[in-house]
Parts: sequence; structure tokens; C-alpha cells
Amino acid sequence: QLQLVESGGGLVQPGGSLRLSCASSGFTLDYYAVGWFRQAPGKQRELVARITSGGSINYADFVKGRFTISRDNAKNTVYLQMNNLKPEDTAVYYCNADRYSPSVRIEYWGQGTQVTVSS
Repeated sequence: QLQLVESGGGLVQPGGSLRLSCASSGFTLDYYAVGWFRQAPGKQRELVARITSGGSINYADFVKGRFTISRDNAKNTVYLQMNNLKPEDTAVYYCNADRYSPSVRIEYWGQGTQVTVSS
């Protein structure tokens, strides 16, 4: 079965850290751009960070300097290191992998992992 599986979410105090993992199953992530998105209750899903197959990275302004996205193709895994977490970072975090082959867009979503920042 082709799927993405997120892990690493949980409850953390403000100022704390978490590392999320996004692992592929049934396919390799080498040729995919992978993004982390989040969705808080009552809000739209928003992009947090994205890394291309070539390693180019972009971050949403609200996480710059606090979050770091990285990939380990040997492990078919993309990570999101989240430092200095704030209550407003509370959301379900999803990973997304996409590529074009060659003109058809192929996309996968994970099931999401809950991140709660609270004292």
C-alpha cells in the first residue's frame, strides 16, 4: 500500500521542541517534493515548510527561525524539527508528497499527527 505515515506529535509546553517524521511506505521519496502542512480547529490548512527533491526549502513566515525541515532519502523520511513552540502552533500536522510524471501530478497525504502546545 502506497502511503505516508507521520509520527512524533504530542503535548509539549510552550518553548519546548518536537520532531515530526514523515515516512513513505510502498514508494521512494527521492523524486518527490515533501511539504508539512497544519490545520488548526476552525482554520484552513496551511503550508508550514516544503523541501524539493533537489533540497530547496521554503518556510512559512510564522515558523522561520524556529522550524527546520530536512530529508533522509536513504530512510525515505522527511523531518520537521520544531523548536520554541508556541500555543498557536497547536494543530494537526500533515505531510504531503508530490511530483509530476511527467505532466500528471502524483500526490500523497499522510493521516496527520496532533501537536498540542500548552502549559
